[in-house]
Amino acid sequence: MTGTMVAPCLKPSLNRIFGHPFKTHPGLSSIKKLAGQTIWYGAPRIFARFLNFGVSLLGFQLFDPNGSYPYTQVYAVIPFLNILFTYGLETSYFRFAQTHDRKKLYNTLTVSMLVSSLLLTGVLFLLKDPLTSFMGMDDHPQYITWMIWIIFFDTLYTLPLSKLRLEERPRKYAFVNVFSILLNIALVLFFFYVARPAYEKDPDSFFAWFYDPAVGIGYFLLANLIASGVTLLLLYREFASFRFDFDKKLWKEVMYYSYPLIIVGFGGQINELLSRVVYQRVLDVGEKQEQFELGVFGANYKLAVLITIFIQVFRLAAEPFFFNQSKSEGAQRSYARVMKFFVIACCFMFLVVVLFLDLWKGLIASKYPEYAQGIYIVPILAMGSIFLGIYYNLSIWYKLTNRNMFGAYITISGAIITIVLNIILIPKFHYMGAAWATFICYAFMMVASYIQGQKYYPVPYAKKKLITYIVICALIYIIHEVIVRNINSAARFYIPIYYISAAVLFGLFLLLILKVERKELQRLPFLGKWLYRAA
Repeated sequence: MTGTMVAPCLKPSLNRIFGHPFKTHPGLSSIKKLAGQTIWYGAPRIFARFLNFGVSLLGFQLFDPNGSYPYTQVYAVIPFLNILFTYGLETSYFRFAQTHDRKKLYNTLTVSMLVSSLLLTGVLFLLKDPLTSFMGMDDHPQYITWMIWIIFFDTLYTLPLSKLRLEERPRKYAFVNVFSILLNIALVLFFFYVARPAYEKDPDSFFAWFYDPAVGIGYFLLANLIASGVTLLLLYREFASFRFDFDKKLWKEVMYYSYPLIIVGFGGQINELLSRVVYQRVLDVGEKQEQFELGVFGANYKLAVLITIFIQVFRLAAEPFFFNQSKSEGAQRSYARVMKFFVIACCFMFLVVVLFLDLWKGLIASKYPEYAQGIYIVPILAMGSIFLGIYYNLSIWYKLTNRNMFGAYITISGAIITIVLNIILIPKFHYMGAAWATFICYAFMMVASYIQGQKYYPVPYAKKKLITYIVICALIYIIHEVIVRNINSAARFYIPIYYISAAVLFGLFLLLILKVERKELQRLPFLGKWLYRAA
């Protein structure tokens, strides 16, 4: 297939930039294994995540920015508290399952998580009033109550789900994930499209009993709470299989490994929480306007989360895979290859989001156009999400070498950067300032983790190639912006040019990847066979 051959005169220059694309590398079977695990465990999670993404976007269709403010605030805090409640035990479970009796490990960690969840839940209820005021929920204290119970149930089914992954039981894992989110969606649709119309028509009717206008967007929380409780019931057999067989020595060993992961886990939530917490405290434009801007910021953050969904799904398969591969010969080269394919996938996700931004904008701004006021921050947040995903991949070095405190130091430094930049930038640039704070924080965490990782656990990442791919994606977005901004948006041919230019630029990047990575892509399942036949 001469159309996909690289001209001989171009090979030296391409090889200098991208590395040698024609060499074969060891560990290809491990990449195939990871791809298979990602399909088994990732596909249902992708489906569930995108359904959940659709549910969250529905909130922006039903409520204006001021009405969606509580939703944005509560769902910024939930992931933060989930990390505190689980305190790294999921990662520790995979780590210690390689060297310890799995049954004793599961019993010990489940007892630990059950006791700590009861204690932390009790503490949250004792602090409910100040927490409600701190989050600006004085008008809806029930939201905080539901939030606490959501966190409690989500924590209790964390280890049972991990047990399914470790025991390679993908069917039940998929069923539980998909059923939970389908139930969540069904409840949201019932509250807003059955109960609410019934209430508006006849407040004394049967279905009207399930709707209270004062709850408002809180029905999203209530639906989540019910779905979380049902998920725990679906995993009852796995949860109830543990025994109160607590190994104190093993627990101490796990805690020594795990406690820095509490801080590390905040890495993915630092900006989503702190930018919202700091936002209203550094602006002085009136409470209503601050809540309006926070609602706009939260809606546009959701578009950037499209990339984060992929990252989260990848981590489900990658984390146990990394630990299982750690004792294999050539493990570092396998990690480098995983990183390369991960970055390529993220680049495609980035281009899908930013080149077709007008299409995605309709998801949040079709009913309330004011949400579109912040659409220009999405490319910044999307690139920041790529940096965060790379950081997650790089973090394997301190998990394998038992240097988790390095991850904690990096995360703490990132938090300081976020706070300082938000204080400086938000008063001047509002949610644009918050977006840049997110971008810079994740970039710092990525670079710091790479530098430290190469000292203690060198991995031969294709650094120049990956940087080049990311830069090319950024340039493609800029080129597209230059093209569309020089056309009157009211012109009849604006929309065709917008989407045709986006498709052409996306196609050019696809051709670049097919040329440079041709030999390796041919060896991948499904895609490789297709390329080989095309040749």
